[in-house]
Amino acid sequence: MDISRAITLHLPKRFEVGTGTAARLGDWAPKDARVLIIAQPVTAGMIDKLGLRGQITVFDGVHPEPKDTDLEAALAAARACKPDLVVGLGGGSVMDVAKLVAALWDSDQTLIEVAGPNKVAQKSSLLAQVATTAGTGSEGGIRALITSSETSMKIAVESPFMAADIAILDPELTMSVPSAITAATGVDALAHCVEAFTNINAHPLVDDYARMGIRLAGQFLRRAVQDGSDAEARAGMLLSSFYGGLCLGPVNTAAGHALAYPLGTRAGIPHGLSVALLFPNVLGFNAPARAEKTAEVLTALGLPATDDPETVVAATRDYCNTLGIEMSMQTHGAREDDLPAWAAEAHGIRRLMDNNPRDMSVTDIEAIYRAAY
Repeated sequence: MDISRAITLHLPKRFEVGTGTAARLGDWAPKDARVLIIAQPVTAGMIDKLGLRGQITVFDGVHPEPKDTDLEAALAAARACKPDLVVGLGGGSVMDVAKLVAALWDSDQTLIEVAGPNKVAQKSSLLAQVATTAGTGSEGGIRALITSSETSMKIAVESPFMAADIAILDPELTMSVPSAITAATGVDALAHCVEAFTNINAHPLVDDYARMGIRLAGQFLRRAVQDGSDAEARAGMLLSSFYGGLCLGPVNTAAGHALAYPLGTRAGIPHGLSVALLFPNVLGFNAPARAEKTAEVLTALGLPATDDPETVVAATRDYCNTLGIEMSMQTHGAREDDLPAWAAEAHGIRRLMDNNPRDMSVTDIEAIYRAAY
């Protein structure tokens, strides 16, 4: 926690937040621009709210856990229309694909060539990110995750060339999100903040973003789940998600997300739900190493402050249950026979596991899976 330690924080060039701000994209976009909108079928219906003019092409073939084949199809659409502006209209999956399309459509670089940090050579077009869920905070970050169709492992790309030129958080676009998805993605936003906050690479600057995100989730997540039309709660969760996204660049997540990845890529469990299912047990495991910060997280969520692992797990599991999340991996399609292989796979995701405040063995990971099973 050395405040003099050097870190780098990349932010969107312009940030619009509040009811009705989606329409400002049309005012900001270059006149008569060729626009490619990356979406999903459920978000494509929101295009009229963006106020865009000019030549508009829509690609809505992004799956919830996007694969390299989704990216290739989106790149083909971009190369056909040669966009001046790429718009990501959706959640994290859509916005991650939009980042890579905006960077790579007019480039000879492949996904494998840009995997890792700072390997993207250019930006091919302007990038606008319009969030329609509150979870990943991808609109605020410079990282994209794509699943390999060959290995079913996530490929991470990080580059300042993938920073948004404009990021828009309009709560009106999130009001139709069902309560179950609101709950799961909300815990994902919370987990981004918590994992950065308790990270071995934690930094005072990022801690303050994380604290704001955690407090906003504690204040507004239940309200957003209970009443999807609550504009204040929806705006609060969009900000919580955004702050979590800012935490990912300079600090990143840790074991919680590493353990969640096999649930998504192997069992098809949505990412936010995967993270939520494991959140209590990972927080409890790490509590002895981050006693004060764990207590601070619990207080922000309205729970009794403690660093006792069993009490932390019980309290946060009950919190997730009150959001309507069915906290059983088995219920959502996980198979017990797969847990040992998943544990070995998660343990091998060193770019995240090495950030964890406590060393976590393969045996520890399998125990967490079984406790959440």
